[in-house]
Amino acid sequence: MKFEFHDPKLGSIFGLTNDIKNTRDQFSIGAGNISILWNKNEKPVTVEVDGIPFELLPDQLMTTTYLQHVSYEKAEIPITAFVFNREFYCIRDHDEEVSCNGILFFGTQDIPIVSIPENQKPKFNLLYQVFVEEFSTPDNIQGDMLQMLLKRLIIICTRLAKEQHIVKKLDNEQVDVIRKFNVLVDTHYKTKRKVSDYADMLYKSPKTLSNLFAIYNQKSPQQIILDRLALEAKRLINFTDKQNQEIAYELGFNDPAHFSRFFKKMIGQSPTKYRETNTISV
Repeated sequence: MKFEFHDPKLGSIFGLTNDIKNTRDQFSIGAGNISILWNKNEKPVTVEVDGIPFELLPDQLMTTTYLQHVSYEKAEIPITAFVFNREFYCIRDHDEEVSCNGILFFGTQDIPIVSIPENQKPKFNLLYQVFVEEFSTPDNIQGDMLQMLLKRLIIICTRLAKEQHIVKKLDNEQVDVIRKFNVLVDTHYKTKRKVSDYADMLYKSPKTLSNLFAIYNQKSPQQIILDRLALEAKRLINFTDKQNQEIAYELGFNDPAHFSRFFKKMIGQSPTKYRETNTISV
């Protein structure tokens, strides 16, 4: 089963499939998409993101963005997926409404995996059926209806992500600071490497950020910035033909030797050694 809403004038797409592995190349727009993956099976299924395997248990969801390299080669059973691009629903533009940016999408933390509680399974299954019905009803307001349903799905998943991944000690304002920091790092990590840069943008002191993240998890804000930079370096080595010098300049290093030292400190290998020993098929 595969459904698609596509507006060629806007370049927008929103799709639903019950087997993303075998239908991902059938969508009108294949690049720049965001996905919400849902394991509707009774068995676990494996998805690789940036070469790292993640196990999705039954009734778990995960989100991926166009910044990540996703492989379904190890998925032995079908995975349900909602697929959309920024032209259909811009996460950043709707952030005030859904508060998902930096939690479900474009975060600097681990891949968000959300478990559907037993008492909410009927709600998710009903919403899924409404999606199917709406995709089967083409008219001049279909796009608006699908966008409203997608917004509802994102809000529900964001609420669950906050409940399951955010420390209960944090209030809403503190959670908002964390997710905004995540988004800012994802946007500026190539040019801004200091915690004070992000503290200024958030109108907070560096100490306030450090204290907040000490409660949230064990990574400091500075470590999160450096980890994001290292992750992008690995992506560029694994999934592009760019040489070490090109990658160094793209990531804001004036000296390729400085980049090599940074990479070895973060990853434990030089860029060249890592390239030789970590070949990942696209």
